[in-house]
Amino acid sequence: MLKLLAASTLLLSTACAVNAAGPAQPRLSPSAQRGLAFAQQRCAACHGVTANAASPNPESPAFEDVANPPGLTRETLRTFLRDSHNFPEAMNFAVPPRRIRDLADYMVTLQRPDYRPAI
Repeated sequence: MLKLLAASTLLLSTACAVNAAGPAQPRLSPSAQRGLAFAQQRCAACHGVTANAASPNPESPAFEDVANPPGLTRETLRTFLRDSHNFPEAMNFAVPPRRIRDLADYMVTLQRPDYRPAI
């Protein structure tokens, strides 16, 4: 019984990474890991970039809000990210083309079937 419990624990820890702010999250692919690193480095000053994170700038949507509209796919998110900061009077930033795939791959990990926006 003890061996079964240890094996189950090992399997669970291999399949999921525990998020200190909430429930277990699936492990990220290498692309999604790069997307998260980019988001933490370049996006987190304005956006909440992790699950349940509020945006520091109230005018900037949290990544969960961007990732959870009905019907959003990885492909539609990539298209959105190409032009996501096209308001020059408010922002002076563009997502580099080489980071769009990684960022979209990370953001879709924030999708949840039970997601409800805060507002």
